[in-house]
Amino acid sequence: MENSVIQEIRRRCLSYPEVYEHVDGFGHISFRVKDKPFVIIGETLSIKTLPAIQEILLEQPGYIKAPYIGRHGWVLVGVEEVGWQTIDGLIREGYLIAAPKRLANQIQNG
Repeated sequence: MENSVIQEIRRRCLSYPEVYEHVDGFGHISFRVKDKPFVIIGETLSIKTLPAIQEILLEQPGYIKAPYIGRHGWVLVGVEEVGWQTIDGLIREGYLIAAPKRLANQIQNG
C-alpha cells in the first residue's frame, strides 16, 4: 500500500479519542482503542464492521471478506474503488464498534 495512503488512514484513525497505532511482527499496522483493533493495514486495508453491514458491503464492488478475521465482520476495502468519504464512514463505524461506551458516546454526541 502506498505510503501516502497509509499516512492518510493514520491521520483519520488517530483523530479519534484514545486511539494508538501498533505494528506487529509481520509489519501490519493496526489502529486500536483499548487494545481492540478497528483498522488494520498490511498489503490491503481491513476495517471492522458489524456482520450485517459486512453482508451489505460484500454485495458491492470494492469489498472482499477479510481472510481469517472475516467471520468477525472484517472487510478488505479497495481505497481507490470506494473513495475517502466512504472510508471515513467505515473508520468511524469501526471505531464505534471497538470503543468502550463512554468513548463511543463522545463521538456520537459530540
